[in-house]
This record gives sequence, structure tokens and C-alpha cells, in this order.
Amino acid sequence: MTPGTAAGSTGMTNEQEIRDLVQRWITAVRGNDLATTTANHTPDVVMFDVPANVRGLDAYTRTWPPFFEWLRQGAIFELQNLDITAGDDVAFAEALLRCGEPATPGDLRLTLGLRKENGGWLIAHEHHSFPQQIPDDEEIRALHEDWYEGTARKDLDGMMAHIAEDVVSYEHEAPLQVESVAEVREHCGRGLDQAEGTVTWTVPDLKVLVREDIAVAWGLNRMTHDGAESWSRGTRVFQRRNGEWLMVHQHVSFPFDPGTGQARTDLEP
Repeated sequence: MTPGTAAGSTGMTNEQEIRDLVQRWITAVRGNDLATTTANHTPDVVMFDVPANVRGLDAYTRTWPPFFEWLRQGAIFELQNLDITAGDDVAFAEALLRCGEPATPGDLRLTLGLRKENGGWLIAHEHHSFPQQIPDDEEIRALHEDWYEGTARKDLDGMMAHIAEDVVSYEHEAPLQVESVAEVREHCGRGLDQAEGTVTWTVPDLKVLVREDIAVAWGLNRMTHDGAESWSRGTRVFQRRNGEWLMVHQHVSFPFDPGTGQARTDLEP
């Protein structure tokens, strides 16, 4: 028999029965309904919860009152999507939920293992987890590492990743400013075309400061190409848009000699 197509006593397919069961469970949790939340679970249910693991229906039941109290204080518990794979008597479901304080809800991952007993589906296993959160400053450092690698490969697509379409960049050379990622791409492309061999760019002593959805990174840029090395100053501003950090402003410059008015590209830290 094809998985997910067997019909139970309700006339629904296995998948439909499980979807209905999970939807009832979600509604019960949101409504602080303990009896319905713990219904349709096996006596030997095993739950790998965020704070701890529990075994058995009694232990499972005891975990819910504190969670209900948290929900009553305004926390979010909302189903985002649900996928089900069902055989004749064994099935699993995977779901993503928004869960947490209203200002900062997280992505809760849920996996359910189910088995059919006496014509009905029961949950035998639950696994809840949040993805590991990478600190914002580490995300900004990771973006720089991507740029370093893209530069060494002369990969313009990689170099333009993580740059906002409406970026404003103060480059080393004229014009006074460039005002789009397309212009930054053109500027970088010219530089790579003029350089022979491998080009490297790093910021060895990168500093990062993050506050909510704005981040600033700064440091001395070390560039090498054609056997030469040069250092300049760099400041970059990032904004988190739709959950992704993007560079919205860049300012790079060489110090200049006030006596000659010429850029000093020979200085080292």
C-alpha cells in the first residue's frame, strides 16, 4: 500500500488523520488545554525537550503547566509549516513553529514519531529544539571571511554577496561615492582585471560592534597583489534586513601627505 494513502475509520487518509491530530495538539497547547495536549500519546512516550528529556506519559504531562503559564504571559506558539510521511502503522511529522517572546520569537523545530494502535494514531516520540544561535558579531566576521575568499578567487558574485542593493560606498578612487551594488561590482571588477596573479584582502584586527539590527565593523585593510602590499582604513555599516545582515555603507581611504596632497600607500601598522 502506498505510504500516506491508507484510510482509517474516519475515512481520512493516514496523512490527513495525523495532520488533524497535530493541529488539535497545537490548538490545545495554545489554549492551555492539558487533557487534549496529552491525549493521543503512548504511555511510554519519549520527549527530547529544549530543557530536558522526559520518558513516560506522567513525566510528559508534568512539563506542560509551566509552559502554559509562560504562554499566558504573552509568549508566541504558532505553527508555520507541517510535513508528514505516513505508512500503514508508522509515521513521522516535521514542523517549524514560531515560539518565544513577542519581540524575539525563535524558530522551534518539532519532529514527531507516531504509531497506529487499535486503528488510531498515537505520538510515541517528540523532539523539540531551537537552532543554535550564532552571535551577531560572529555573523559579521563570517561575512568578512566570505569576502576574503571571494577576493582570492576573483569571484565577483561571492564578493558582492551580503551587500545591499542600495549600498553607498566611499572607495579609494574616484568618484566621490558609488551608490549601488552594481557600481561597487563594476569598481571591484576593474581592480581585479588590472591585477596580475592572486589578490588578497583581509582585515587582521577586525573590530565589530552590534546593537539590535545595526552593526559597525572597522579595521585596517591589508591588500596584496602583484607582489606588493598596501594598507588602508576601512569602516563598514551593516543592517539586518529580513533576517540577513547586509552592508549598507562602506568607507575606505588611504591617509594623505598634507605636504604633497598625495595618498600614502606605503604606510604599515
